[in-house]
Amino acid sequence: MRHIISLLLENESGALSRVAGLFSARGYNIEALTVAPTEDPTLSRTTLVTTGNEDVIEQIKKQLNKLIDVVKLQDLAESPHIERELMLVKVRAEKDDRPELMRLSEIFRARVIDVTEISYVIELTGTGEKLDAFLSAVPEGLITEVVRSGPSGISRGPKGLTV
Repeated sequence: MRHIISLLLENESGALSRVAGLFSARGYNIEALTVAPTEDPTLSRTTLVTTGNEDVIEQIKKQLNKLIDVVKLQDLAESPHIERELMLVKVRAEKDDRPELMRLSEIFRARVIDVTEISYVIELTGTGEKLDAFLSAVPEGLITEVVRSGPSGISRGPKGLTV
């Protein structure tokens, strides 16, 4: 089962390395990883996506909680949450392709953020399924490059991942 685990980490050198090292030492896979500072400059929020059965996920959470740099941990799969992903797509956009690419961008509520004579860069946010659907809808052979952030998530309701 897929789990999105959010961590508050001490914003110090080596903290992320210790988290990644925990996964590699035990043979667990990180499918996606995002890290950014929080409103508190001493903390970073790390969001990682991993898969495994309930025993594996429980073991991962216990091991993460043992790391001294981990201030707090939350498994977003355990409660209602919102997740979004950012994707930038560079497409070949020659004269004949431009109207179709603009139409697709409008349908998916994407934004064209860069235009050259031969290409567009399109920005899209949403669930992974929405981003996959957009990529499938782009006519074959037009995609030059794709960059995805991986999911970021936040729990719904009044509770938050705070100290």
